[in-house]
Amino acid sequence: MDLLRESGITLLVDVRLTPWSRKPGFTMDQLASALRSVGLEYRHRPVLGNPRDNRDAYRRSEPEAHEVFRSSLRRPAARASLDQLVALAEVESVALLCFERDAATCHRSLVVEALQDRNQDIVVRHL
Repeated sequence: MDLLRESGITLLVDVRLTPWSRKPGFTMDQLASALRSVGLEYRHRPVLGNPRDNRDAYRRSEPEAHEVFRSSLRRPAARASLDQLVALAEVESVALLCFERDAATCHRSLVVEALQDRNQDIVVRHL
């Protein structure tokens, strides 16, 4: 929470398909509550999550898995969610959250790619 606040983040967007975790505090309701308690906003965007059956191949960096996820971002609901995130990023400082620690092995890197395709002025920092 401190890192988010110190970095100027105002909104955390959870791009996990399923917002549950065995790690204490990372389940959607607990996380949203903890963020609100320090003045940060939480939103869950499951439509931007990586499908379960694609995750292992994605972690192995199989090109087909990346294309499967890119194609999921072309669906109407995902496009609408990406458009909403671009609009939010124009007025707020937004952080994306997923399970993977390393953005290079996480689908959120492709979410960022899709966001920057819509607005090249979006600046990305890895926290």
